[in-house]
Amino acid sequence: MEQPAVYVGVDVGKQQLEVALRPSGEQFSLPNDERAVRALVKRLAPLGCVRIVVEATGGYETLLVAALHAGGLPVVLVNPRWAHAFAKAIGQLAKTDRIDARILALYAERVELKLRELPDEQTRELRALCARRDDLLDMLGAEQNRLEHAPKRLHREIRSHIDYLRKRLKHLDRDIDGAVRGSELWRQKDELLDSVPGVGPVLRASLLAWLPELGTLNRAEAAALVGVAPLNHDSGALRGRRAIEGGRAPLRRVLYCAASAAIIWNPHLRAYYDHLLAKGKPHKVAMVATMRRLLLILNAIIKTGTPWKAPCATAA
Repeated sequence: MEQPAVYVGVDVGKQQLEVALRPSGEQFSLPNDERAVRALVKRLAPLGCVRIVVEATGGYETLLVAALHAGGLPVVLVNPRWAHAFAKAIGQLAKTDRIDARILALYAERVELKLRELPDEQTRELRALCARRDDLLDMLGAEQNRLEHAPKRLHREIRSHIDYLRKRLKHLDRDIDGAVRGSELWRQKDELLDSVPGVGPVLRASLLAWLPELGTLNRAEAAALVGVAPLNHDSGALRGRRAIEGGRAPLRRVLYCAASAAIIWNPHLRAYYDHLLAKGKPHKVAMVATMRRLLLILNAIIKTGTPWKAPCATAA
């Protein structure tokens, strides 16, 4: 007899994993450690799993997802909001770890989720370095705000911490640059991206870390993954305002800063931005469109392996 398709949902906790299988309804728990995860991979490998759905939980899922991917199993990492919305849509309001695992298994069975290449260990490390850089910038901004309103007796203490954070930021920038230059593939991509006026080392490293698919995507996929694609909000005769939503927020924040610099240093993007303003577009709308334009140019450059050429950029 033909083996039935198997769909798996895994609810990840700090200490424990809850696993549910469909359509059999089998469910079991195991610790969230290397030994148990290896055993889970061996248990699932011969079942012919179609999809294994795991929620992103801030890092506790990393060990499991990496092991499933290394074992050649079709694992999909999903945004928790998607799963929660699915649970509400089917009337499941109660929430426990066992219920969440069953919902994820049902979600895997009912929803056509696209399998994407997961980042390897080297990419995850670069992503962690970039995330740490964002943390340092947030702390630096917070301390600078405190200095403005703090009493004078605290100024020396706060300035000392600001100096320390700036030094750590410089060290981290060197670590990120070393990681990029230490990979031949990344170094080649970095050199191509560096040919674009207004694109600095922070955006280049962030693209390598948060968008490893760059160069393999079409225009719509690239914009959607970063979250700079305008989404319709229409109903009947109503035509709502288009807005961006979702995507990879850490990269989008860096892309916004890069686009702000690019409209100063890149004549092509400056002309595009000014054209949108002349048509009456608000500043924020023009900025998002410029971000999307810049992203599509960078995607085309990596896809073709061709450095920046201003006349060719308009075709991106």
